[in-house]
Amino acid sequence: MAVYPAHGVGVIQAIETKTIGGVDQTFYVMRILDNDMTIMIPTGNCRNVGLRSIISSQEVDQVLHILRERDIQISSQTWNRRYRDYMDKIKTGSAFEVAVVLRDLYLLSDDKELSYGERKMMDTAKNLLIKEISLARNEDEGKVAEQLERIFC
Repeated sequence: MAVYPAHGVGVIQAIETKTIGGVDQTFYVMRILDNDMTIMIPTGNCRNVGLRSIISSQEVDQVLHILRERDIQISSQTWNRRYRDYMDKIKTGSAFEVAVVLRDLYLLSDDKELSYGERKMMDTAKNLLIKEISLARNEDEGKVAEQLERIFC
């Protein structure tokens, strides 16, 4: 199991060697759990693309702490600029950055209507965290989803 940025948790099913441009390259073949998509990641490039292991249970506590923070200043920039900034955070693959995006969008939604893109991004961030936290803690995804909902109620 590993996390691929912006796509979430997946299972590395195989390691394959392919010849590309006359050069042999080795790839991880990874199936993303959420949508069954299969991707190939060059083994020598996995750090650069942000492939990482699932967070520990101690790191889950840090993620939950980020989600509970309320003494923050949300940027007053336009929704499309904010969207780009949040998308960049999600693309890092960091559970902590994804938690910041989810928290900020939830808090922003209390003050005003989110754009369609922001609502979709909030759902993506929530789903990424639910899947990873449930695997890190070996808990049911429904239970984790309820826990996250309680944080924001």
